[in-house]
Amino acid sequence: MTPVLDVHGLAYAYPDGHQALFGVDLHVHRGERVALLGPNGAGKTTLVLHLNGILTAGAGSVAVSGLAVEKANLTEIRRRVGVVFQDPDDQLFMGTVRADVAFGPANLGITGAELDHRVLRALEQVGMEEYVDRPPHHLSFGQRRRVAVATVLAMEPEVLVLDEPSSNLDPASRRELADILRSLDVTVLMVTHDLPYALELCPRSVVLSGGTVVADGTTYDVLTDEALMKAHRLELPFGFDPRTAMPRP
Repeated sequence: MTPVLDVHGLAYAYPDGHQALFGVDLHVHRGERVALLGPNGAGKTTLVLHLNGILTAGAGSVAVSGLAVEKANLTEIRRRVGVVFQDPDDQLFMGTVRADVAFGPANLGITGAELDHRVLRALEQVGMEEYVDRPPHHLSFGQRRRVAVATVLAMEPEVLVLDEPSSNLDPASRRELADILRSLDVTVLMVTHDLPYALELCPRSVVLSGGTVVADGTTYDVLTDEALMKAHRLELPFGFDPRTAMPRP
């Protein structure tokens, strides 16, 4: 089976000469929920920006469901891979929730009843349909994050990439977002420092450190490997023990 995300030998150096990635291999199959873990400066953001063509490979290759991430394919790649940024205000810039969620599909040429259907379905998926005509800046931070997810879902992506989805959320909003992410029929790659959230939501974790993949296994095995965790500056919250935490399926 062709992986929905297929990264081979990806290397990338920024124009200032800083080498951020050194031959990364990553393969994610349809329906998986995978956490991308690692210390600051590991190359996680650089890797994510290659998945929908914001950056293009210096060496190696990236493909989404067999389609190469290259200039000629960028419109389709960006439909297939939706990125939800850490700050929802980076994605919400229109006057109403409806207009924000409609923006992406409308740019694909979708209009009329089909556009309305896309908007309402995406908002229903994140429990925000009753806010469709509200200005985004009147919403709470957690509500804005859910609308940001809806702006991506309206594109009907194959892969949902989330950058620190639990950051700055209160406990109730954190739980609500977890319930939403579990309910979605979409492949998820979640970049996070929130290791309990990774354990709760992602059966598999990939650890990136120093621009290379240093571990790829079950989230439980990664989080209970004390030598691995210490070597790559991954720390569990005080009092949290993966051995006694029981993530929901």
